[in-house]
Amino acid sequence: MCRVLPMTLVEITFELQLPLTSQQLRELGGFANTYGLRRFRTDDSGRRVTLEYDASRLKRTELVNVLRRAKIPVVRMVDPLAEAAASAAVGS
Repeated sequence: MCRVLPMTLVEITFELQLPLTSQQLRELGGFANTYGLRRFRTDDSGRRVTLEYDASRLKRTELVNVLRRAKIPVVRMVDPLAEAAASAAVGS
C-alpha cells in the first residue's frame, strides 16, 4: 500500500533587481523538476517572482540559495499582506 504524505503549499514573492533572463528561467525550471518547487511566475514587469513550494520538502532558506546559485539578484522578500494594507491606506 502506498501512503501519500500531506503537502504544505506556501507561496513566497521576491522583488528582483532585474527581470529574469531566459537562462535564469531555465535554471528555476530545472530546480522545480527536482525538488519541492511546484511552480513559479513573474509579474508583468518581470521584477518580481512568486514561487509556490512544498514546505514539507523545501525550506525558505533553500529557496534563497537556489536563487543565488541561479545568479538571480533578489532585493527583498515581499510581504503581500503588508503591501495590501499599505495600498489600502494610500487609497483612503
